[in-house]
Amino acid sequence: MNLDTHHSVRPILWRDGGLWLIDQRLLPQRKEQVVCRDVAAVAEAIRNMTVRGAPAIGITAAYGVVLAARDRFDTAPGSWREAIEEDLQLLAGTRPTAVNLFWAIDRMRAAIADCDGGPGVRLLEEARSIHEADIADNRRMGQLGAALIETPCAVLTHCNAGSLATGGFGTALGVIRAGYVTDRIRRVYADETRPWLQGARLTAWELLEDRIPVTLIAEGAGAHLMKQGEVGWLIVGSDRIAANGDVANKIGTYGAAIAARHHGVKVMVVAPTSTIDMNTPSGAAIP
Repeated sequence: MNLDTHHSVRPILWRDGGLWLIDQRLLPQRKEQVVCRDVAAVAEAIRNMTVRGAPAIGITAAYGVVLAARDRFDTAPGSWREAIEEDLQLLAGTRPTAVNLFWAIDRMRAAIADCDGGPGVRLLEEARSIHEADIADNRRMGQLGAALIETPCAVLTHCNAGSLATGGFGTALGVIRAGYVTDRIRRVYADETRPWLQGARLTAWELLEDRIPVTLIAEGAGAHLMKQGEVGWLIVGSDRIAANGDVANKIGTYGAAIAARHHGVKVMVVAPTSTIDMNTPSGAAIP
């Protein structure tokens, strides 16, 4: 079975000098794209949840820096490095929980310092590198995570940590994709994930797009499935992981994890190293 046949969603594209984003507010009723051609549009897309998910936010911000640099250089080629700092602060203020946002901005700030003269292709290369590395990392995490599932089973996931939340393929859904094609995962239960219903609107839609069996359940039904022995693993992503290992994820993850512990269901948190924030001592310090 080809893993690529179970990865059909491409949420972020750089095309024709602009950033094209699937508008996740409209899914699953409509699949439309928003085109961002300046940094203000990118910041608004992050803020209003056109794009969401920590890795995807970071990638989007990186492309936003490319757009900002282009405009700043066109306006003031001699002082664009100083002027762009205002744009970096604009992006940094859009979503405080997602540490990948600040990680990506720091990567792009270092690339700005490395530019000889104008931004040219240097910043676009850096943004593309961040994007491509995220997809490659997700595939590797998918393989590693799926290998931990020794007995074929159904799994439960909360919120959306799939292609829509990343550069492509997904973190938690990356494990699920890899687990499904290797016959380790038989079915996915996706809970609604209130109040934005990311599980109902996004995760269920993604899995149906990739022909992976999924059952949408009410927010409070997961614990009952665990009690009945219907779920072997709870698999989730993360917005930020503190230095002590505390995990911040969508509201409701805490309750699901407690239920899993009570019923002997294993829990897997799937996230890249850019989600780990060694400057935050514990979850209590995460905004």
